[in-house]
Amino acid sequence: MPIDPSIAIGADLGARRFAWTESDVLLYQLAIGATSSNYALEGPGLQVLPSFGVVAPTFHETNPPPLDLPGCDINLAQVVHGSQSISVAGPVPPNGSATVRTTITDVWDKGKAAVIWQEGVATSDVTGEELWRVTSSIFVKGEGGWGGDRGSSTPVEIPDRAPDLTSSYAVTPQQALLYRLCGDRNPLHADPEFAKGAGFPAPILHGLCTWGIVLRELTDGLLGGDASKVASYGARFAGVVFPGETLTVNAWETDAGIVAAATVGDDARPALADCVLTTRG
Repeated sequence: MPIDPSIAIGADLGARRFAWTESDVLLYQLAIGATSSNYALEGPGLQVLPSFGVVAPTFHETNPPPLDLPGCDINLAQVVHGSQSISVAGPVPPNGSATVRTTITDVWDKGKAAVIWQEGVATSDVTGEELWRVTSSIFVKGEGGWGGDRGSSTPVEIPDRAPDLTSSYAVTPQQALLYRLCGDRNPLHADPEFAKGAGFPAPILHGLCTWGIVLRELTDGLLGGDASKVASYGARFAGVVFPGETLTVNAWETDAGIVAAATVGDDARPALADCVLTTRG
């Protein structure tokens, strides 16, 4: 079968050494609409949104992301990003070098799809200390059905009261073209014919771009634009966003952290769900 959990689960995907500069951070933050001076100007006042840690290892890639996962015979047209989270040991530095080691931690059988979970741990090449840890899942359409573990999920509980924050962001028509310069050259986000072949009427926005936009909205709206306060952030991708549409973010401050949901368009289609941001200090 195309996915063999006995090979995939626990597979070590190897280590990747990478480096980043202030210019990389500035480009990334511009690509997620972060244009205020604390995000867009180099120097001691530059705030680095922790979501940068997810793209930093592949920031300078120019080829579509490979899917050569052990025990997984899949292709890009089958794959949809399921969820993404990051936890940071401290503020992300605006430049540095690190090594990330990634493993496949689980494979779920959803019947008509498989869910593949990965975890990556980035450590500083200078101190050897952990900088951040990322966890992600991808849905592989058309796979599953081998009788494996279906996995579990616990939806984030939304308070039964008015949001503490409601904000909106107009996704620019060129947003996906700008974001792809941050290392994700998947043609689904740029090539109209490829997008149609994958079942979409037009190229879609990168899920991680939506994810980063929402983190920025939460940081600006509830943390005073202080990215160093973010300890962890994660969300489930719940729907498709097209360039030119408007995202709306609703967020609540709770004992468990900031919980949020993002919708898109006048019909309030789900975009991100189960968003949780925790803070330090």
